[in-house]
Amino acid sequence: MPRKKTATRLRRYGAAPRRRRKSKSLLGYSLVIAAAWAVLAGGVIFSHWLSELPETAELLAHAPSHDVTILDVKGRVITRRGFAQGDFVHVAELPAHVPEAFIAIEDRRFRSHWGVDPIGLARAAWSNLLAGSIVQGGSTITQQLAKNLFLQPERTLKRKIQEAVLALYLESRYSKDDILTLYLNRVYFGAGVYGIEAASERFFGKPASMLTLTEAAILAGSVKAPARYNAANDADGALSRAGIVLAAMKEEGFINDATRRDAAATRPKIAHGTATPGAGYFIDFALSQVPGFAGSYDQPLIVETTLDLDMQQAAEQALAAGLAKDGPALHAGEGALVAMTANGAVRALVGGRSYSRSPFNRATEAQRQPGSAFKAFVFLAALEHGHTPQDVMNDGPVRIGKWTPGNYEGKYEGDISLARALARSSNSVAVQLTNEVGPATVARVAARLGINSELNPVPSLALGTSDVTPLDLTSAYAAFANNGVGIIPYSISRIRTSAGKILYMREGSGLGRVVAAPQEAAMSAMLHETVLTGTGRNAALEGHPTAGKTGTSQDYRDAWFVGFTADLVCGVWIGNDNNRPMNKATGGGLPARIFKSFMTVAEAGLPARPLPGSGTLVASADTAPQGDESDNPSPEKQKDLLDRFGKLLDSLFN
Repeated sequence: MPRKKTATRLRRYGAAPRRRRKSKSLLGYSLVIAAAWAVLAGGVIFSHWLSELPETAELLAHAPSHDVTILDVKGRVITRRGFAQGDFVHVAELPAHVPEAFIAIEDRRFRSHWGVDPIGLARAAWSNLLAGSIVQGGSTITQQLAKNLFLQPERTLKRKIQEAVLALYLESRYSKDDILTLYLNRVYFGAGVYGIEAASERFFGKPASMLTLTEAAILAGSVKAPARYNAANDADGALSRAGIVLAAMKEEGFINDATRRDAAATRPKIAHGTATPGAGYFIDFALSQVPGFAGSYDQPLIVETTLDLDMQQAAEQALAAGLAKDGPALHAGEGALVAMTANGAVRALVGGRSYSRSPFNRATEAQRQPGSAFKAFVFLAALEHGHTPQDVMNDGPVRIGKWTPGNYEGKYEGDISLARALARSSNSVAVQLTNEVGPATVARVAARLGINSELNPVPSLALGTSDVTPLDLTSAYAAFANNGVGIIPYSISRIRTSAGKILYMREGSGLGRVVAAPQEAAMSAMLHETVLTGTGRNAALEGHPTAGKTGTSQDYRDAWFVGFTADLVCGVWIGNDNNRPMNKATGGGLPARIFKSFMTVAEAGLPARPLPGSGTLVASADTAPQGDESDNPSPEKQKDLLDRFGKLLDSLFN
């Protein structure tokens, strides 16, 4: 039978529809199988993710504390650090407006969704579409908690899926109040602070249970951009952001409009993170040593330091005021100040003009050329090799190989004593002495007194061409104030737990005697003369004998004054971070004046005591001639002071 007739007959008797039904059945079967495989694959993937989910049973357990309370030498609180796991507070212990502020601004449907909020996602997507940029996020508080607890801050589809799965998982294990509690105790508030209790203490100086409505709104508002909106960084910006939170709370019915207006008009007092704005430099310096002294710990620690908050405040003010007044004209942008007792207890440490703007610690980390402030080690080396302060040398042009160093502004005095050469900061005499005893000898002397930097033993070392830190240079000068005994600067005297267990106690230690008594007395007297008649006259204190040395590096890149009384040793540096030359800034100018400003406050109320070395002369600042490094006292005054100084030296060496 022809094929065409057969097909026609099959259609006539209904055979063709049976074939069509078979095709449909096969397609449906295939779809069911594919769907089953998809469900199975999804189930495997989901099961794999579930197997990787972290254990959450202990999330509400109180974590061990790592709080550190830092005290000054008088027992006053400087700051507290490490609050994040310190005090775990449940949402039930907080005023109602605290969780309501966070719900209003972060997740308005928190009480009704199940971890992921499709309505919130749609609303955020619509707002972003209208704005043409990302202005709203769709993550719930539960999703944010999941991210904070378990996930890396990646912007990937996988991470968002994991975040959603974890949010569903957390909602199945915890109540809404428990989730909110976990969130408030883990969220970051800026300024290095995690958790509501820590944030409340940090920004308002009170426990979270005492937060006002305005304060709660400030904290809730900071979560979106902690670095930008935290109250310590920008109080005005934080208050402006709090107004948005208060408006959201009113829209959600948490507060009425009158309450909103009252709260928006209230400006709470913002607590400083540290007792003084610049104490962060000292805190960083001290805390870096805590692990080495205390080891690992699981209790709150009390760190008793050597800092004196009154001196610290005076140091910050002296440096800031000096740079504000004279810095622009001198083209000096930065500075540092270190003050310590003669035995090395750091009483004040300022690593820059603004810790909040630049936490780089110039006092302990900046390597700078000391210039003529290094000459103290040159002259000490000369004394140890047989010279005396009365020895006469020629202050004139000198050549070492092809090097011809000159004096400041090219001025020479001819034959002068070593004492006069140091007081007038003669480059010529310093270079001659270094060439005589050897640069390596000078380097060894400086290292013996506490200079830890690598010193290049070349003739130019005499002029301070090898870098040092302000802390090192000040510490080395402390040997002159400490009767020739070298010191190791220290910032921590004791570490104990809050329960009273002593973990560390500083015991007397140092470098031992590094300068013999006769040379120590001579150096103290010569450095005192430098302040009386030499380049350090601007540093002279009224009623308190003062010794010290100025320093100015090549091209005026660095300017220093390092000096001491019977009570304190203090070093001041000014310059620029980019090593840009200043406008003829010398150590005898602004650094000496900053030294005097700080030391006048630090020495207030203390009795005048002689410098180390018997018979040290006492002179008042109002009788000492004033001027720059290039100024000369009157011939009559110079002769009188030199006669007195000669009698002093005779008494020391005869």
